[in-house]
Amino acid sequence: MLDLSRQPVRAYPKSKQLYKKRIKPTQKQMGAISPSVRKQVRERSGGICELRIKCNGLPAVQQAHKRGRRRMEHKTTAEDLWDVCVYCHTWLDSTGEGAIFKRKEREK
Repeated sequence: MLDLSRQPVRAYPKSKQLYKKRIKPTQKQMGAISPSVRKQVRERSGGICELRIKCNGLPAVQQAHKRGRRRMEHKTTAEDLWDVCVYCHTWLDSTGEGAIFKRKEREK
């Protein structure tokens, strides 16, 4: 077993920790919805679910990505989102039918 108690302390100063900062945004940052984009989507939909697949025009309370965050190559825009109700958003993200629907809509 390796005895680390006799090893010297290797200090790692803050200046070295901050030497290189990340330049490329993370996938989470790419998929983040800014307040201005959220407002544009809400104005476009009028506050009503845009899909109306699992509802009959319920109030839209969430924004659903047409393409998953992992596949985003740019920051999220209003064209990348649907304003949807909870039922349609759940259907999109958790069923195979929803995944097929998203794929077909992206190809249009």
